[in-house]
Amino acid sequence: QVQLVESGGGLVQAGGSLRLSCAASGNIGSINRMAWYRQAPGKQRDMVAAITSGGTINYADSVKGRFTISRDGAKTALYLQMNSLKPEDTADYYCNANVGRNWESYWGQGTQVTVSS
Repeated sequence: QVQLVESGGGLVQAGGSLRLSCAASGNIGSINRMAWYRQAPGKQRDMVAAITSGGTINYADSVKGRFTISRDGAKTALYLQMNSLKPEDTADYYCNANVGRNWESYWGQGTQVTVSS
């Protein structure tokens, strides 16, 4: 099992920046991929950015050029640097890890990001 704890959310004005962190513990050696998802009220949860154990990174089109995903080498922490924030970035942000041969999915509890116009 893997435990994930997010932090760093908050209220920011449009154009501002926030940095989200996700602390991972447990069977971190078996993590294949880590990602950030977000879910706005009344909407589905969508992937924002992902990074594989090999370092391949993907971003949702809506955040390319504004958000940067990174991790520490030991896979104990995942980060999301969010710049040029827009009101439409307002959502609960979740850290996700896919673990083991079956790519079992684990989630953090989420952290709220609110961008005011």
